[in-house]
Amino acid sequence: MSNINLKGGEFLVKEQSAENTFIPEQINEEQRMFRDMTRDFLEREVQPLREKIDKQIENPDLIPNLMEKISELGILGAALPEEYEGMAVDFNTESVLSEELGKTQSFSVALAAHMGIGTLPILYYGTDEQKKKYLAGLGNGSIKAAYCLTEPDSGSDALAAKSKAVLDGDEWVLNGAKMWITNAGFADLFTVFAQVDGDKFTGFLVEKGTPGLSLGDEEVKLGIKGSSTRQVFLDNVRIPKDNLLGEIGKGHKIAFNVLNIGRYKLCAMVMGGSKKSIDVAINYANERHQFGVPISSFGAIQHKIAEMAIKTYATDSATYRVSGLITEKIAELVAEGKSKVEGKLIAAEEYSIECAILKILGSETLDYVVDEAVQIFGGTGYSEEFPVASMYRDARINRIFEGTNEINRMLAVGQLMKKALKGELDLMGPAMKIQEELMEIPDFGDEGDGSALYEEKKAVRQAKKAILMAAGAAAQKYMMELEKQQEILMNLADMAIDVFTAESTVLRTEKLIAQQGEEATINQIAMTKCYVNDAMERTYLAGKHALAAFAKDDMLVMMHMGVKRFTKYPMTDTISLRKQVAEALIKENKYCF
Repeated sequence: MSNINLKGGEFLVKEQSAENTFIPEQINEEQRMFRDMTRDFLEREVQPLREKIDKQIENPDLIPNLMEKISELGILGAALPEEYEGMAVDFNTESVLSEELGKTQSFSVALAAHMGIGTLPILYYGTDEQKKKYLAGLGNGSIKAAYCLTEPDSGSDALAAKSKAVLDGDEWVLNGAKMWITNAGFADLFTVFAQVDGDKFTGFLVEKGTPGLSLGDEEVKLGIKGSSTRQVFLDNVRIPKDNLLGEIGKGHKIAFNVLNIGRYKLCAMVMGGSKKSIDVAINYANERHQFGVPISSFGAIQHKIAEMAIKTYATDSATYRVSGLITEKIAELVAEGKSKVEGKLIAAEEYSIECAILKILGSETLDYVVDEAVQIFGGTGYSEEFPVASMYRDARINRIFEGTNEINRMLAVGQLMKKALKGELDLMGPAMKIQEELMEIPDFGDEGDGSALYEEKKAVRQAKKAILMAAGAAAQKYMMELEKQQEILMNLADMAIDVFTAESTVLRTEKLIAQQGEEATINQIAMTKCYVNDAMERTYLAGKHALAAFAKDDMLVMMHMGVKRFTKYPMTDTISLRKQVAEALIKENKYCF
């Protein structure tokens, strides 16, 4: 069964057709031109300044000046409506742009904070007056933004903020302290969250230079050293009553809905970083000679290069699949009478589960890729003279940004369960059918249909049953207490991440086969088989750990047999497949998929 507009989380119980899946090879001529223009600017203006950018404390004006330069291309206002001097590009174009920007490490952090959490709260929740006052400036770079959510005692538990806001006549009086605020050193406008009446979490807009607003020193960080990160102090800061953002007590809506887009964009950006890291690693492996031959000729190095590419190809596939779903959802909502801005906000909330999955997937893929890039460089990779040292340091923050990966794992499964309880997603029905299926003798006579990815499609379908079986049994066991079983939730999340990514990879490659034929896509087929092979092994392992934590005796035996059966995949020579993929990459001297 195929459905172009799968609802959020429905990938577990429905299939999407390859034909209706958006893939990166589908980007149009206009999007390619936008990408190439951005790439040219970054390679010409930003990449040569990598070392200077990393010494941000000595060069505090460098990033804000570069932001103003890139704004001349329309980049900062790309997603803003035309009425605020923006380009109003569609969501797929935003994805292409984010991927390109993600190759610039610290500079991309400053841009993402400004264009995302710095600008979107006003676009989504600002009054008409606030939008008119700030959005055009945010789009042309004359106003730079920062987002003040985190506090010393409230990180993941953002709603526990202690900053206070009191209405005094026609002014709000703000007191408190914020930390880890990106762009704080040069921001002109701060979105600040504080409690009204002690428990009404609310957003406010505070301009630079307001009396009582002060900054701490620049943080000396492990990575992203080029981005400005400071504490922000609020000491009886008085702002006009009209600087309230959204409604009193509804600040959580601003914070959480903006994070959905932020999580998606983070994945798109780190995917660009992964591709850049692979390019650098392959270049070095081809140039570096040991024992009289380039190290790229060694099997151990080829395995690394291939696996870096396989994980990136899979992440790429999942990212653009979700980009397509969000784009389609926005179009559907606009056709129903919503504005594009409203549509984007609603669509991102609809796919909050997928956005959380992508955030985890992208950040962990980049971590793997940069780690292997350092290993390929060997001792030289540990030297700041070579680019992979800073890539390695800069990648680490992404597993913490936009909610830690642990929080996002629990969020993804928690959202699935909430949708099921609300009746928005039927998980328990299929879960009960699967428990009945466990009692039946499996059919071993399936010979397939001869298509290149038959086994992979079958494996993904079956693996969904493993998730539904384990999640359904856990929900029956713990009921409303399931959210306290964090280790089980983490295992269920790992299963969902792998199956969603494997399915996305299969869909992309299937679509490419339909367009180009099997011969032209042998490397994509090889990468898909390798990813599905490993995803099934990981899904089995995560399922086994989850079941062992709560199932007992005969139930455990039966369910363990089930998870084994549902994650079965034919014996595959992944060594040969990876060697084939590596040879293509080494020949092209870059990531070429």
